[in-house]
Amino acid sequence: MIVWIVFITLVLIFLALDLGVFHKDEHVIKSKEAGIWTAIFVTVAFAFSGVIYWLFSEEIIANPTGLSPNDAVLKYITGYLIELSLSVDNVFVIAVIFSSFKIPPLYQHRVLFWGILGAIVFRALMILFGVALITKFEWIIYVFGVFLLYTAFNMLKGDDDNFDPKNSFVFRQIKKIYPVTTTMHGHDFFVKRMGLNAATPLFVALIVIELTDILFALDSIPAILAITADPFIVFSSNILAILGLRSMYFLISRMLEKFRYINYSLVVILAFVGLKMLFSHYVHLPEWVSLTVISVALISGILASTLTKEKK
Repeated sequence: MIVWIVFITLVLIFLALDLGVFHKDEHVIKSKEAGIWTAIFVTVAFAFSGVIYWLFSEEIIANPTGLSPNDAVLKYITGYLIELSLSVDNVFVIAVIFSSFKIPPLYQHRVLFWGILGAIVFRALMILFGVALITKFEWIIYVFGVFLLYTAFNMLKGDDDNFDPKNSFVFRQIKKIYPVTTTMHGHDFFVKRMGLNAATPLFVALIVIELTDILFALDSIPAILAITADPFIVFSSNILAILGLRSMYFLISRMLEKFRYINYSLVVILAFVGLKMLFSHYVHLPEWVSLTVISVALISGILASTLTKEKK
């Protein structure tokens, strides 16, 4: 448990430094700054693979699935790339939410910061239950596999293209439960008007982002569980990818139209992982195969988007 406590403590310390020191003064995050922070987060995440190797080689952490240090590193990197690639779709939804509730760029980092805290808690619980289910009920892996294939099929059809947060079930329920004001009040999530407390658009956007992240976790966590059921590898790869989501949002949200073929990459990744789950008891692919498929799918989507001219 010491390793878990140290890892979570370091994540919380970094988040505190992020809001209290690095972004103490609210400002619009420019592409250059977002690019630097994205590079830092990706570098830290890949450097953490060295920590994974050390933990497993020295047997400092529990190893319930009997992984060798090299396999642990490969599974960690594969899981991280899966979460990072699926986060691209999350970025698009966050952009739609901010646009729908007219959240100024000045306050978007604050909303995403608190959203990350909630995401860490919810994903930790989902990983805990997901690992427990796969460990106790082996057949649940088939359920996860079918679910991922269904998600890939829906993504291929593009059913989520007309997503409107203001018409969502969540937004309607928030308005029923708690008063909502349509005007901004600086960076405040709540404001007192005419003797009543009311939620500002910032708080509503935060709740909608939080709940959509839970929906995305329903895809990403089973996808990582298809790679490994080791709880620490699943948790650390997931959380390190989530930490980089904010800077990645500010970096690529302005370039989403350029990556118009990236969704097809995500379809390939989800379909591959879903099929891997369904045939896990019959076909055992080496870890480098999964890593190669995910990397090639992502690179192909990016190259197709940048090299192919868009028809008018």
